[in-house]
Amino acid sequence: MNKHGIFHNTTVPYAYAKDKDTLRLRVRTARNDMSKVSVYYKCRYDWEGTFQVGDMKLFAQTDLFDFYQIDIQVEKNRYRYYFELLDKEGNTIYLDERGLREQAVETPEATAFQYAYIGQADLYEECKWMQEAVVYQIFPDRFCNGDKSNDPENTLAWGEPVAHRAMFGGDIQGIIDKLDYLEDLGIDLIYLTPIFKSTSNHKYNTADYYDIDPHFGTVELVKELVDKCHERGIRIVFDAVFNHSGSDFFAFEDLLKNQENSKYKDWFFPDEYPVSLDKINYYTFANNVKHMPKLNTSNPEVKEYLLKVGEYWVKEIGIDGWRLDVCDEVDHEFWRAFRKRIKEVNKDAVIVGEIQHEAVSFLNGDELDSIMNYPFKGALVDFFARRSINEKEFDNIITMNRVIYMSSITRQLWNLFGSHDTARFLYECGENVDRMKLAIVFKFCFEGVPYIYYGDEVGITGGDDPLNRACMIWDEDKQNKELLQHYKKLIAIRKENKELVYGEYKPLYLEDRVIIFERNDGKNSMIIAINNNDEDYVVNKSFEKKAVDLISGETISLDQGLTLEKMGYKILKVVK
Repeated sequence: MNKHGIFHNTTVPYAYAKDKDTLRLRVRTARNDMSKVSVYYKCRYDWEGTFQVGDMKLFAQTDLFDFYQIDIQVEKNRYRYYFELLDKEGNTIYLDERGLREQAVETPEATAFQYAYIGQADLYEECKWMQEAVVYQIFPDRFCNGDKSNDPENTLAWGEPVAHRAMFGGDIQGIIDKLDYLEDLGIDLIYLTPIFKSTSNHKYNTADYYDIDPHFGTVELVKELVDKCHERGIRIVFDAVFNHSGSDFFAFEDLLKNQENSKYKDWFFPDEYPVSLDKINYYTFANNVKHMPKLNTSNPEVKEYLLKVGEYWVKEIGIDGWRLDVCDEVDHEFWRAFRKRIKEVNKDAVIVGEIQHEAVSFLNGDELDSIMNYPFKGALVDFFARRSINEKEFDNIITMNRVIYMSSITRQLWNLFGSHDTARFLYECGENVDRMKLAIVFKFCFEGVPYIYYGDEVGITGGDDPLNRACMIWDEDKQNKELLQHYKKLIAIRKENKELVYGEYKPLYLEDRVIIFERNDGKNSMIIAINNNDEDYVVNKSFEKKAVDLISGETISLDQGLTLEKMGYKILKVVK
């Protein structure tokens, strides 16, 4: 028995309230070490009754660990529990609040783990509408120019080569004009990068949080956009830049003007006086980005100002939530207050963080609803695009990314494989569209919210910024129509088969760059097979099932295994 692999604590994700009457427990062990894991549990105030016993289910594996899970219930939702673990050699060990012990104690009540109470106010209310959504990210300057009268000076012709400071005239009217396109594609959640007043094409240096950049449109036009999205059943999320402002933000301008005497001096972090744009002697976003001074969100005035901004656009304009730029560099207390303020206005509004790594401390249910899932992105790039890792390494990465969160959060992660901050996925693939197609299949069939960066669906490519921010291709003769139809097909399959949203993920076969996995929600099951090889592959394993191929429409038996064409895939609906 490998005792080093055994772990549990009474916090997320090892113990959390699934709902007001259910406690979800997880325990970790070394891989393939245990034959049975059980939990003994009862009410924490029951001193004389016997413990109930539940057998835990293996729900995830990595190269090092197994993760077991169970849902338990007791009257009044006050829990006392401990674990019994039986290894494959017949050895038993017990895990309680004091650690591991080889013998059961006579009075386990004294040392059992305790989850004192499931409080109604502490429950995390998952966002089922977002779990079922498909996200489409728009970089407004590059999406569509619907109103040439508001074009900035020196606007380049649409489709010209991009540069860091280039402007192409994309605007809010252009997005309105293309809502039919997005609806036909199957999009039901739009994420806009910043549209507030700013001097740059990316708008991450905000000058005015209450005004729309005039090159994009007006507040009234944005309200029209939101209303027309909602008429189509499309929700829309804005980008909030609360880690830093622009250098032309009124408070920073006052600091530059009045220096030590500025009433806004504590809104920022000056290193010395006089504060100077030339010296950049103040805290900024990243390193020495002079036009993005960092905001002091622990200052009560800054905090209240930004909370009112967040509230205003949800309450007055009707947006459906926020994507939060650089949110892991803003204090947790601010985000707890932000969540409370936003949810009071609209409990269904979502709060999504830009965090490019694991984010457990932000996703315990009291701050964010989701993040942009960059660990997922990295795994897809390495396995499908670059082929720098094998199928087992790939599964290990995505599994660890699943088990560190509550299950409801895992279903809400925005599963991207590229954004305005990364190279395009097609570029990462060396322009090999077939590799990209396989990654799309995996993304739409895996747990989490599928995420499309504008133009990926028609074959836009490009390296790092600014090359990843090319103009959207609207000339149909230049679009990759086959890729577009591939996206539409996968979106339709996901919407029509809810086990791809709510079903448990279970790997069935991981060999030779071939991945086969199941999504099963207890009612329906799908099997997805992906061959990431340049030659045909025969899977010599019986799955003892019959299924309908959702691409070809044919019914096939999986009793004798499966044959996959080179760079091929199958999406199979299991027949009962």
